[in-house]
Amino acid sequence: MTPRHPLTPGRAGTASAALALVLVSAAAGSPVSAAGGEGGEVPQGAVAYRTTAQFTTAGRARDLLLHPDSKKLYVGSDDLPETAETESGLHVLEPADGTLRGTVSQAPGPTGTLGRRAVRQLVAPLPGDGAVFVYPLRGIGTAKEGDAAAAGAWVPGGPVTDAAPGPTPSTVLVAQGSVLSEVDIATASVQRSLTLEGGERFAYDRTRGTVWFTDFDNRRMHRVDLASFKVAATVELPAGDGFAGFTEVDPETGAVWVGLDTSVVVHDATGKPIGSINGGGVDMPRAAGFDAATREAFVVWQDPGDTSQPGSDGDGALTVHRTGDLKEAARPVVLPGNHAQSGSAAVAVQPGGGVVFVSDPAAGRITRLERATSPRITRNPEDRTVAAGAEASLTAQAEGSPAPTVVWQVSADSGRTWQAVPGATSTTYSFKAAVADNGRRYRAEFTNHAGVSRTAPATLTVTAPTAGGATGGTTGGATGGGTGGAAGGSGDSAGTEGSAATVGGSGSAGGSAGSSAGGAVSGAGTTPTGGALASTGTAAASLAGGALVLTAVGWALVRRTRPRGTTC
Repeated sequence: MTPRHPLTPGRAGTASAALALVLVSAAAGSPVSAAGGEGGEVPQGAVAYRTTAQFTTAGRARDLLLHPDSKKLYVGSDDLPETAETESGLHVLEPADGTLRGTVSQAPGPTGTLGRRAVRQLVAPLPGDGAVFVYPLRGIGTAKEGDAAAAGAWVPGGPVTDAAPGPTPSTVLVAQGSVLSEVDIATASVQRSLTLEGGERFAYDRTRGTVWFTDFDNRRMHRVDLASFKVAATVELPAGDGFAGFTEVDPETGAVWVGLDTSVVVHDATGKPIGSINGGGVDMPRAAGFDAATREAFVVWQDPGDTSQPGSDGDGALTVHRTGDLKEAARPVVLPGNHAQSGSAAVAVQPGGGVVFVSDPAAGRITRLERATSPRITRNPEDRTVAAGAEASLTAQAEGSPAPTVVWQVSADSGRTWQAVPGATSTTYSFKAAVADNGRRYRAEFTNHAGVSRTAPATLTVTAPTAGGATGGTTGGATGGGTGGAAGGSGDSAGTEGSAATVGGSGSAGGSAGSSAGGAVSGAGTTPTGGALASTGTAAASLAGGALVLTAVGWALVRRTRPRGTTC
């Protein structure tokens, strides 16, 4: 059975990885885009639970309770039938690794004599530390870590079949078959009682002062008003074989969840049907827990353990559902070997839903599961243009729990195929852009236990490196020939000198004219695009055309300086 009290609400911290996908170089760049990218086999931000540990330090676990104050994991246990060890009692474990902190195994019998007692159900946490629990057949006990023995008393009447925290700190509610009673914890004396038509299990909604008493055999629930201790309404349950699973109340909404045969039926706080959850097979719902922070319900399903029954595979499952619409909030988790032949499983949820504990009475173990969220891309790159030889740096941003790892990928065929970049597994990948990188696409792939997500790709455009003013001067000089080309590199002033030069055997006029034009081309020594001879064919053709023009200008200058009547 599961604890019948709401744990103190809280929020578990979520690990995150902050990485940024930005293309930067010596040239100015544009900012990255808003969130986007794509998920892999699961959507971005998908929730999943994974097994991180299994504890075998507490015998055959019958119930679990995470103490809201001390944070210890209390386990009510029985002996494992196939072992000679006596492992029954109240065990206290370290939730992180299952280390046994202590065991309280002694409790009073019906005559007050101490003896080793199994703990069947954990009812409520004690202030600070410790727990109230039920032990066979009618014992109500209290103990905490370090106690040599539990305090306890026996309730008069039949065996206790269910229990929950009472309306006051000093009382508990107990069911003895169809009899519901409020009992003093210290003395087990009955304060008041009510006999119903049938049933033996119930759930208590403290916020609304309501007890939902379930009669599985007759397929109905009775809503008991705790103030008057009378039945206020009766709700019919779906017809079936009458198999009893659990009755639990969502402390936030007051909705009552009932495990029935191979499904869970849910009614609101007034008893109106909301919907149902079908296990989709032969597995039976045996426990449920709720988390107020995430507004999720955690249901444990056990296999019947009968291999002759079609569909029975011996494995159970944990499913997680939104309490608002009952839809799945996380992928189901297979619980290998968890079947109902040795008793019902129990579940305890850490506030915030970061950690969940599920007992397996058949195997004598407790499974610890941690919440994981698949990577969610929060920033994407935009297309960039960099010069060949300049450094390009890629950084990526995503969040997930646990923090995802990153691998950079590159595509040379417009995104049809992708390959991992060797060694690019850190948050930033930097490299010198080469002409061969022109048109390539880059993306980051983030991975954790919950899935894989990828950023949107960015296209890298690589231009030729700039060569400054020397390009224009050299080109002009080469066109004109002679020594005048050397002057072209000096820009406009060199060009003016070249214009005034006279024709000589060394071809200085042509060189000077070329220098002048070269200075005009180079300007202040910068070439925006295609200014280098080593650039694209278009740039080379442009320079060649410019050389022809410069030659024509040179001849015009020569003709202008000749005296009239002079011939060549």
